[in-house]
Amino acid sequence: MKKLIRSFGYAFKGVAYATTSQLNFRIHLVATVLATIAGFILHISSGEWQWVMLCVTIVLVTEIFNTMIETLVDLVSPGFNEKAGRVKDMAAGAVVIAAAFALATGLIIFLPKILLLFNHAA
Repeated sequence: MKKLIRSFGYAFKGVAYATTSQLNFRIHLVATVLATIAGFILHISSGEWQWVMLCVTIVLVTEIFNTMIETLVDLVSPGFNEKAGRVKDMAAGAVVIAAAFALATGLIIFLPKILLLFNHAA
């Protein structure tokens, strides 16, 4: 049981490292908070919550994997290496793809509800 608890400690330590060292991870966390607040204010359905949670998870996980890959590449190839740069670029590209998916999903879920609010206010 101690080993299991310790493993969770290591996991939280990794998330804490990503939070403190990676600006983009913090930006994604802020977006998570904003999406959560918007979800409560706009009363999104449980199915919509599942999509929002999926998007949040995918973006945060890809951002952590990007950080892992960049750290490992820097460790094994501290000097300039074209292939190492490509690996880092592809890892960053994965985050962009995940973020684009999250943005599109957010627009599909939130935009009609926001427009409806403005139409009722006008």
